[in-house]
Amino acid sequence: MTSSPYPVRIPPRDRSDWDSEVGEALSVLAPPKNASAPPRDEPAPQAPQEPRPVANILGIFTWHPALTKAFLGFNNHLFASTLTDRVRELVTVRVSWVRDGEYEWAQHVRMGKAVGLSDREIDAISEGPDSPVWEPVEAALLRAVDEIVAERYVSDATWAALEGHFDRQQLMDIVFTIGAYDMLAMAFNVFGLQLDPGMEGFPLDAR
Repeated sequence: MTSSPYPVRIPPRDRSDWDSEVGEALSVLAPPKNASAPPRDEPAPQAPQEPRPVANILGIFTWHPALTKAFLGFNNHLFASTLTDRVRELVTVRVSWVRDGEYEWAQHVRMGKAVGLSDREIDAISEGPDSPVWEPVEAALLRAVDEIVAERYVSDATWAALEGHFDRQQLMDIVFTIGAYDMLAMAFNVFGLQLDPGMEGFPLDAR
């Protein structure tokens, strides 16, 4: 865990201050994948547990329930879009690296590894599209991230490389995924979002 260089301007809202409006906003979070499983006749007994600590990211969102509800609904689409999990995490981790979004980096490196990105590939994401690790289509995805972040555009050459592998809806989802996490990195740096306890941020020798 590293200490964020950005000052805390909006601290996480204490859970004891959450109201019904917050609960409604958070209700749009995607349910667990096994939520549709039929209930058992008798629930298994469970030992009492302490409430799970609230992630700092949710603590900040809960200050603005209307925004939270709208954004989380859109974010649900990003996690169920036309893109594979690997493609989504590849571009998201690159965005977080280029935009200095350490909270995103910590979250999405973990998610990326969960969907099959190797340690070598995670390291290569920070190296960028010219790393020899990448196949041409993945290099084009990383290059699209860099171009959108820097120029708010994708060059003709990069677009042509993507168009050879992705259909129109996938291309739209790629652009909106990059844009969404670019925006989040900006917002969280402005607000001063800090890493949760136990999170692993940027490698200390790599920034």
